[in-house]
Amino acid sequence: MIDPLYGFVFLGLFSPGPNVVLLTASGARFGLKRTLPHLFGVVLGVGITAGLTGLGIAALLAQVPTLALILKLAASAWMLWMAWGLWNSHRKQGDGRERPMSFVEAVLFQWINPKVWAVALAASSAYPGGLGPVAEAMRLGSAFSGLNLLCCLFWASAGSLLTWLLTTPRAWRIFARIMALALGGFSVMVFL
Repeated sequence: MIDPLYGFVFLGLFSPGPNVVLLTASGARFGLKRTLPHLFGVVLGVGITAGLTGLGIAALLAQVPTLALILKLAASAWMLWMAWGLWNSHRKQGDGRERPMSFVEAVLFQWINPKVWAVALAASSAYPGGLGPVAEAMRLGSAFSGLNLLCCLFWASAGSLLTWLLTTPRAWRIFARIMALALGGFSVMVFL
């Protein structure tokens, strides 16, 4: 019998959120190959975040509401900053300074990504494995990373396929601004 944790995690990570928006936009803008460091950073960062929930970080966040508020503020600010950059982006990188998110940036973003925390905290409380903290952390981390690899590959590939439709500056601008608005919306949802 398949552990119901896997279905929950897959649906939680596959559904739209900051990573989906950013990977789709990066795939469309830079192509799948250049988006791979971003993608692998998301995969590792999500696994680490989920593993931390298995170690009991949820209890720490519940006992220190100031820490939870700081994480929310940092997440919201970072998402608004990325949305602003996406809103003002251009399809072609004229001066070569624009680049996809790096591996390290993507790993670090997961630690303040509210959707990842919400899914990880829900999964660790709703589908406990009855294991010790380290084994539970490994169980959650590997489930999240493994399933998220599939989700990330889908969304980054979908974005790269969109390049066939986003051939004009106007088409790119519409796409980028829709993605920026979605990311901006997620920055507000952090506080709900």
